[in-house]
Amino acid sequence: MAVEYELKYRATPEILEKIQADFPGDYTVTEMTTTYYDTPGGDLAKLFWTLRHRREGEKHMCTLKTPGGLDGRSEYEWACEDIHEAIPHMCRLSGSNALAQLVERGLVETCGARFTRTARRFTAGSTVTELALDAGVLVNGEKEEPFAELEVELKRGYREETDIIGYLLAASYELTPENKSKFQRSRELGAK
Repeated sequence: MAVEYELKYRATPEILEKIQADFPGDYTVTEMTTTYYDTPGGDLAKLFWTLRHRREGEKHMCTLKTPGGLDGRSEYEWACEDIHEAIPHMCRLSGSNALAQLVERGLVETCGARFTRTARRFTAGSTVTELALDAGVLVNGEKEEPFAELEVELKRGYREETDIIGYLLAASYELTPENKSKFQRSRELGAK
């Protein structure tokens, strides 16, 4: 299990291009497609759990995210193309069979996202922070909505140093914090 800690900011494609130009270096560019799942009765959403399959270029990753309190969100991942095959492994990683019990009646695709991630890591002392410049579309059924955002994610080390990087970028580029995940925004898109 990992504990995810990241800051998200709304942006425009032009701002993301400026950030990349202002901070040159070795960026990786990855095409991503994310599909989110829930039970037909919405049991995972009721628990504030997120279950997803993400294709990152040629790699596939299935992830379960659960609330983690003040320490961020708990995250359990298994490299697999099929969400159903990944569930027993995520249960083992989490130490709980609750996910398997909840999905016994099946899973349905609820929403998703297609985007390009341009990412670079920065090291400051013992802290490693990743800047992820994401631009693409949120998807819910036939509805699509463009988005662009900057994620500042702690990969290793101290939150305070990641916070400083995020706050400086936000101030420098007049970015607004994004308090909702891609999942939340794509889910809400269905109600528009």
